[in-house]
Amino acid sequence: MAVYSIHYDLNGSNKDYTGLQEAIKNCGSVWWHYLDSTWLVSTNLEANAIYEKLKPHLDKDDHALIIGVTSDYSGWLPEKAWVWIRKYI
Repeated sequence: MAVYSIHYDLNGSNKDYTGLQEAIKNCGSVWWHYLDSTWLVSTNLEANAIYEKLKPHLDKDDHALIIGVTSDYSGWLPEKAWVWIRKYI
């Protein structure tokens, strides 16, 4: 099990995030979503497999980045976000 950080920009007008967000949730057993276009997902999938699940929900003008998360992290978030991060990373 690994944690991946998923970031996206949906660039078209009137974008509906619902399908993409549901696809992200379905990539792993637990997920974290405290920042608008950033998710952390604990999953058995690798980055490319995650992207393949998200790809049907992305248009040609959208962007996505999926990257593995290490224990080297820092930032300013609510305490409950750090609890999740410490538990799964």
